[in-house]
Amino acid sequence: MKVNFKNCFKYENNGFSKTAVSSAQIGGESGLEFTFNNCYIFPAFCDVHVHLREPGFFYKETIASGTRACAAGGYSDVFSMPNLNPVPDCKASLDKQLDIIKSDAVINVHPYASITVGQKGEQLSPFDELSDAIAFSDDGRGVQSEEMMKAAMLKAKELGKIIVAHCEDNSLLNGGYIHDGEYARKRGHKGICSESEWGPIKRDIELIRQTGASYHVCHISTKESVELIRNAKAQGLDITCETAPHYLVLNDNDLEENGRFKMNPPIRSEEDRLALIEGIKDGTIDMIATDHAPHSAEEKAGGLKDSLMGVVGIETAFPVMYTFLVKKGIITLERLIELMSINPRKRFGLAETKDFCVYNLNEEYKINPDEFLSKGRATPFENVTVFGRNLLTVVNNKAVYKKAEE
Repeated sequence: MKVNFKNCFKYENNGFSKTAVSSAQIGGESGLEFTFNNCYIFPAFCDVHVHLREPGFFYKETIASGTRACAAGGYSDVFSMPNLNPVPDCKASLDKQLDIIKSDAVINVHPYASITVGQKGEQLSPFDELSDAIAFSDDGRGVQSEEMMKAAMLKAKELGKIIVAHCEDNSLLNGGYIHDGEYARKRGHKGICSESEWGPIKRDIELIRQTGASYHVCHISTKESVELIRNAKAQGLDITCETAPHYLVLNDNDLEENGRFKMNPPIRSEEDRLALIEGIKDGTIDMIATDHAPHSAEEKAGGLKDSLMGVVGIETAFPVMYTFLVKKGIITLERLIELMSINPRKRFGLAETKDFCVYNLNEEYKINPDEFLSKGRATPFENVTVFGRNLLTVVNNKAVYKKAEE
């Protein structure tokens, strides 16, 4: 397949340069030729927080469908979360996932191993036999025991691995399922307090201080989390974090009585959202991840109270962030590329990528879940107007996604 670029802008050396005319020969359907005019060529994105659901929950998503969706979004590398069946808590279980990845994935998938056996928080997984994992996480469940987390940090440091923490104190949940804020109070919903997130972060920062471990916080959503991590970085601790597009764009007054607005942690207050924006701007927040978490239609049909937690986002992340952060002048396009491509790779030791995606930033459209390649359809951005359409994703010099001609 031959691709031609005319008057396109390519990201390299931390900025964009205009390419008058260039061509590339890539793998894919032979004999085809495509020309892209006035587009942007980005280093393909990297998401450190994606639920691919296989093995164990293939009716929600498979590695095949999930990675096709990732390719459609412009991603070449994603990190798969460990809440699977079997949980990747031993070499045999991790190898089962790796075999499916090798067979079915169209992009690069880097699986996490679990911190604890079965993600139950009772016994440390055998870290030594899980060296093929990118890092260790119990995502979906917080490690409740301080002693267990400290042991995990010490072992991960010994192996040169990062602890990736879902920070949630179960003792503070009290049956909540959305943010404990204005919307919950007005409509009689049970709320999740902010301390259930920032409390474990505060605990773990002290453990980082004691152990010298490398530590990454998943999907932060509260202003207190931002401030704690900002201060920890200022003290020289080895801590990074991510947030997700829905926390940067929405607040709890945007909620609707629909399962597509239910995720964990929940969308929080406007004050929290603005604090996250400041964290993005000043470098406290290192990367944007999607926490892409597909469920079946039935599992998301129970409204805010009875739907399962989790929304999809891998196919909408860039256009949503470009529309609501870059076009509004909150951050530059270069900063967005750092957050979605450069920084995740640096933190987790991946090489600088030669993979790329091609976006038409002028295309305006409404997000339509029926067009998703993911099996999941629940997104809080349904029918939201955005700019930026991915036209092509190339991974390992092969076209893994090409937008269909209209």
